Amino acid sequence: MKKRLARGLLRLFGWTLDGEPPVDHRYVLIAAPHTSNWDFPLMILFAMAYGVKVNWLAKHTLFFPGANWFLRGLGGIPVVRHRSRRMVDTMVEAFRANAELILVIPTEGTRSLSSYWKSGFYHIATGAAVPIVPSFLDYLQKRGGFGRPLNPSGDLSLDMDYFREFYAGMQGRFPRQFGPIRLREED
Repeated sequence: MKKRLARGLLRLFGWTLDGEPPVDHRYVLIAAPHTSNWDFPLMILFAMAYGVKVNWLAKHTLFFPGANWFLRGLGGIPVVRHRSRRMVDTMVEAFRANAELILVIPTEGTRSLSSYWKSGFYHIATGAAVPIVPSFLDYLQKRGGFGRPLNPSGDLSLDMDYFREFYAGMQGRFPRQFGPIRLREED
């Protein structure tokens, strides 16, 4: 029922689904380009339309009484940002403890222009020995979907080349806010 409703809403808004979701039940899911507040509700609609149960991290202050049950029901995991020094280790442990976990990470870490992607997605996937799956919302063509899973090779630049090629030509809602696809560790 949720799947049909989500597909109907996306169709109503002019969006199309592109491709099939991965068959894996455990992976890190890149959410890019991330340039607008509209990315979150669209991500939830696309996940429902594909029948994929995602989990995502958000600042703990959003999980106030009344919203807590709703956000957790959508897959939200509260994070106390100023105490998140061991977030990679915590998420690696979460993968080890769960037979099914799809963790969405907006790699830019912000909706504003950023010179680098945050590297946590790569370190979580490497530490948990799970693939990284690129997903996208291309506002130019009003389509969203998934790319081919990548098992991190340990060659950071080579792996990032795959993501640079995958996202080439895609546009977020505000294209000027989608920065270069690179990690500080590549410099």
